[in-house]
Amino acid sequence: MGIAETVSDGRRLAIERPDAGAVAAVLLYLVADLTTKLLGTTVYALGFRVMGGSLTVGSLASMAVDGLLVGLAVGLAGIGLSMTYSILDFANFAHGDTVTVGAFLGWVAAYVTANLAVSAPLTDLFLFNGGAQLSASASWALVLFGLVVAALGTVAVVLVVDRLVYRPMRDSGSISLLIASIGVALALRYLIAFVFSTQTSGVATSGARLQLFAGVAITDNEIALLVVSVVLMLGVHLLLQRTKLGKAMRAMADNEDLARVTGIPTERVVRLTWVLGGALAGTSGYLLVLESGTISFNFGWILLLLIFAAVIVGGIGSIYGAMAGGVLIGLVDSLALIWLPSGLTRAAAFAVLIVVLLLRPSGIFGGVSTA
Repeated sequence: MGIAETVSDGRRLAIERPDAGAVAAVLLYLVADLTTKLLGTTVYALGFRVMGGSLTVGSLASMAVDGLLVGLAVGLAGIGLSMTYSILDFANFAHGDTVTVGAFLGWVAAYVTANLAVSAPLTDLFLFNGGAQLSASASWALVLFGLVVAALGTVAVVLVVDRLVYRPMRDSGSISLLIASIGVALALRYLIAFVFSTQTSGVATSGARLQLFAGVAITDNEIALLVVSVVLMLGVHLLLQRTKLGKAMRAMADNEDLARVTGIPTERVVRLTWVLGGALAGTSGYLLVLESGTISFNFGWILLLLIFAAVIVGGIGSIYGAMAGGVLIGLVDSLALIWLPSGLTRAAAFAVLIVVLLLRPSGIFGGVSTA
């Protein structure tokens, strides 16, 4: 393709899709600004700084690693939300508080078990007061025990909620289920607040640190989050592509009526969808608390916006879209610190959501499909 044809195509794109041209211009500016920051130079025009500043390679790499870790956990939680939408056809607003439930169940089990020998009363340990904090390397068996409890406990909770709330309403339509999920979210959140109080508690501490490059270090808890998230995502991929259950889930996501006619046990698939989604939600909440070291009654509700953003960016209903969207949103949320104050980084994540929907309304992976 010649230069004239390239210019012609660019002009036509700018006329037909001005939004794409604006996005491209912003991306070019950000790349240029980042490059000048890494070079330690500043560009001025008319006395105003246009771009540049100071940023080390180590700081950039550290932000990218943090964003990747958070993105993996968000993507893990997003899998359950995406499956719920594609198979049950409603947006589950209780998913964030399900993440919180898993975190509290897992950490209560690990924290109390680890500190049974401490002289503090059991009620104090239950409320995360008076005990020693845990780390993946120093207390790996207890941390693993808590991870299992988080997954199994969350599965039990979502199955009970489905049986009492969602299942009787399944024929009422997606809007009714969505409204019901908001009620479930409020009930779970304030039940946790009633039992554990509204304070933020420290439950984990980083132990060993592994030096990577350019001064970037990763803690044992972050390594645990990375390994468990990748293994679980690989497991979900294998389940969807290599097992009868995975094929049944994909069939229901494509056409529930046809799946029922062909003999697929749809009620069993729905139940197993809750099991898988609940286990992944509880695990992601537990891992995020392990990485951050603190736990609070509403952290899952706050995280829900990022989970929804990840699922929509990746293509709502797509499992692989949830994974990719989670990583992308996590990276954007972290790297936005280069240009924005810490309190405004979520705005950058949602700006990416808007841009993706403008350029590709169906999301990166597009279409409603379990896989």
